[in-house]
Amino acid sequence: MEGDVVFLIKPSELLKDNGVLPVPSRGPEGAFFFASVLVVIGTASEHHEARSHEPLLKCLKPGVQRPGSGPVSAGWTHREKIMKHLGRWAAGAIGIICAVPALTWAATAASPETVSPERASAESVQSEERPWFVRRLFNAYVEEFSPSPGVASAEPEPVRRALPAPWDSPPYPGGEYQGSPLIGVPVGTKEYPLMKALAGMSLGEWMRDNRIKTYGWVNGSYNWSNSNNSNQPSSYWIIPKSVVLEQAVLRVEREADTVQTDHVDWGFRFSNLYGSNYRYMTSGGWFSNQLLKGNQRYGYDPTEVYSDVYVPWIAQGLILRIGRWVATPDIEIQFAPDNYMATHSLQFTFDTYTQTGAMATVMLDKQWTVQGAVHAGTDMAPWYKGATPTGMVGVRWVSLDNNDSAYVVLNNVNTAKFRHFDVNGQPAGHDNFNYVVGTWQRRFTKEIHSKLAGIYMWQRDAVLGGTPIIGPVQSFAGGGARGAILPGLSQTYGILNYTMVQVAPRDFVTVRNEWWRDDRGMRSGIAGHYSTHAIGLTHQFNDIVMIRPEAGFYRCYTRPAFDQATEKNLYMVGADMIVRF
Repeated sequence: MEGDVVFLIKPSELLKDNGVLPVPSRGPEGAFFFASVLVVIGTASEHHEARSHEPLLKCLKPGVQRPGSGPVSAGWTHREKIMKHLGRWAAGAIGIICAVPALTWAATAASPETVSPERASAESVQSEERPWFVRRLFNAYVEEFSPSPGVASAEPEPVRRALPAPWDSPPYPGGEYQGSPLIGVPVGTKEYPLMKALAGMSLGEWMRDNRIKTYGWVNGSYNWSNSNNSNQPSSYWIIPKSVVLEQAVLRVEREADTVQTDHVDWGFRFSNLYGSNYRYMTSGGWFSNQLLKGNQRYGYDPTEVYSDVYVPWIAQGLILRIGRWVATPDIEIQFAPDNYMATHSLQFTFDTYTQTGAMATVMLDKQWTVQGAVHAGTDMAPWYKGATPTGMVGVRWVSLDNNDSAYVVLNNVNTAKFRHFDVNGQPAGHDNFNYVVGTWQRRFTKEIHSKLAGIYMWQRDAVLGGTPIIGPVQSFAGGGARGAILPGLSQTYGILNYTMVQVAPRDFVTVRNEWWRDDRGMRSGIAGHYSTHAIGLTHQFNDIVMIRPEAGFYRCYTRPAFDQATEKNLYMVGADMIVRF
């Protein structure tokens, strides 16, 4: 604990001349001080608390096999044990950072203490002489919640080679037709509080000079449903009637400048995720045993680890990406701030989340972009036992009037046959499905746009429920051994629509409707025909804090599928909050 405090505050600055700790007793600084102490204490006890919950998890009523995908791996490695503890402490550190916005909110709302001009001037000089990291972080949040008068709220649109962004961001998560990576779109200039706080340090200045930035977010949720144990096969809000840490993400990145055409540029991204959503991101060989052997409620995943090289002289520009990236394309995306709603469709739940390999994206002109990749297979690392050389091809088109876009990708191209093998004497394997997904997007007006997606998956000699986990059965997430073999060809397919309506400068309503068919249970573990319907509101208080209440109805028409295969219908309401740092 002392080491952590010394890291933030020099002892010489912490103590007054008489050696007494200068505890603020009034005003925003007093609130900030005491809250910070409480958060630090809570961080120090986080590991103990996490362990104290383990007996509870072991006592949960056993459930059915986990529906969904996820590769199987061997026992804990030394590296994964280390990352397990680092993830817990990282979550605690992020908690310290994210306590600031709430305190800022309260502080800016409090009545200011009357201070003499002389004292105010002296304190101002003192603050400049002691630009503590915590103080700069606090001030960055104050600026977001109470922007200075006369400061422009929006920066002028930078020069771009791509077609104009079809809609505004905010309120929408992104202003572009989805695609990864995009060429001809300016590098983002938004600075979040963490980067602003680092600006007063040599490290921060060096990062700015080299166009490197770091930021992240914390995403928590609560839901109520008619389920008692699990909301699966719906995703993300799988634990009913619970407050859950969905994602705590810390990202470091440098974006390649693809607007300019006179030199080769480079970039990279490293996205670290901790939370309950790790189970969807897990890829065989990427710290996968915390799910595949332990079936933990919370875990760590390095969801994005890649480097980019941009070459402007090939067509209208080429980006070569090497590493691990999120699969494209979809209406939805894995990271909470980039998604239209807190929850996800069923077809997104059961498709590929990440791929590891090499991908080339070429912009032919403003309307057409083509992609090709070679990767290790559905949610596979190249060094994992189940890795399979797999191809990917895609094409993206945008109309000249910028009102329509189509994006079609054959995401996995290989034998499409389930790979059976054993891990530690237990049946395992690679859920080696192939699939094609297409999206069409239409901008009806500046305030209204709609997105339609269709997906088709196939696999030979698949197993019930996709690749299972070996770890203990958990009531909220299933578990168990490999499912029954399904001889011959198995198929799943569906159609999905999102319609978004902007109702205020920082508010929009989303309606999601879906029909999905899994005839043999290849993906869900429960053969059936499904439909889902949801409506949600996204409200952004500012660029830092966002809330998303929503309500949804899910149905399996053929048999009970929800709450451990006991209910045909799932009713669910809830909300999540995203706090950026």
